[in-house]
Amino acid sequence: MSEQTEERGAIRVMVVDDHPMWRDAVARDLAEAGFDVVATAGDGEQAVRRARATSPDVLVLDLNLPAKPGVQVCKELVGGGTGPRVLVLSASGEHADVLEAVKSGATGYLVKSASTAELLDAVRRTAAGDPVFTPGLAGLVLGEYRRLATEPAPAPGGTGDTKAAPQLTERETEVLRLVAKGLSYKQIAERLVISHRTVQNHVQNTLGKLQLHNRVELVRYAIEVGLDDA
Repeated sequence: MSEQTEERGAIRVMVVDDHPMWRDAVARDLAEAGFDVVATAGDGEQAVRRARATSPDVLVLDLNLPAKPGVQVCKELVGGGTGPRVLVLSASGEHADVLEAVKSGATGYLVKSASTAELLDAVRRTAAGDPVFTPGLAGLVLGEYRRLATEPAPAPGGTGDTKAAPQLTERETEVLRLVAKGLSYKQIAERLVISHRTVQNHVQNTLGKLQLHNRVELVRYAIEVGLDDA
């Protein structure tokens, strides 16, 4: 998605919040910073319809919505890996809310006390596929990945062997190992002395080969096969 975004130009963003003044302020800040705000919505049902009609790259999503909760909006739009990337922007920093959002497919989670500069940076990084979390929440999410990895799960791609991935190249496996350790794409690029774009490409290729849909599933798979301890 990030390559398509660069080809089109400005990152396409949709803002979903049930408070009109807050929603308009966020949309205005994004537009003034050069983002293409393609739509806004005030409830969950409206959010799903408008997102499907406008195809934003990033959905800035509140969790507490009328008609349909934010986590359900996220599940419906992100499923299959073809929808927008979701950055949750919520008043709640409760761990349960954060984990539910991530398991629903959100790429990042920012609390509303964040500054405008932090929001703009988070939207850019979300569009690039980088996980973005309010300070203090990243460790929580990685811990949840590890917990999920101890639970029974279907083998990726429907095969019976989750312990080997011969179809991955050496570099893809190396990138996957660092993803499982919780490193951002920028940190992985610096560690391996490759470009941020190259890291994104390796992750997208790996998702395709393993028939996974998002970073949550990818990290879960990597931990299951022991790459986080390698």
